[in-house]
Amino acid sequence: MTFQLDSRLEADTIPIGDLALSSVLLLNDARFPWFVLVPRIPGVSEITDLSDEQYAQLAGEIRIATKVMLALSKPDKVNVGALGNIVTQLHVHVIGRFRSDPAWPGPVWGHGTRTPYPDHAVTALIERAAALFAEA
Repeated sequence: MTFQLDSRLEADTIPIGDLALSSVLLLNDARFPWFVLVPRIPGVSEITDLSDEQYAQLAGEIRIATKVMLALSKPDKVNVGALGNIVTQLHVHVIGRFRSDPAWPGPVWGHGTRTPYPDHAVTALIERAAALFAEA
């Protein structure tokens, strides 16, 4: 069995790059700075499906993504979650939150309509995020 990204994640995100375990994606919604980490392990849906080593690696990658989010967007808060209610493939959300964002203080899921990044803005954002991940 080979790893394949869930089609919904593929449709809603833009690739930033890869860490040792996870692919790093940017959710294509300009309202919220939002990374999605997807461990490249076929058939995994729960964090508890990971080996101890993979779990430790994912925890380290969540820390890296959180640090990159803080450097990139300077949010008031970073939310981290692995829900999987709709997309069962294991993935972890790392979301920068601002007291001024349209969903604050509530959850971002299901709030309003997604606003895709303009092409010129997303290119610069991806380049900056990739550089920060490379430095981490």
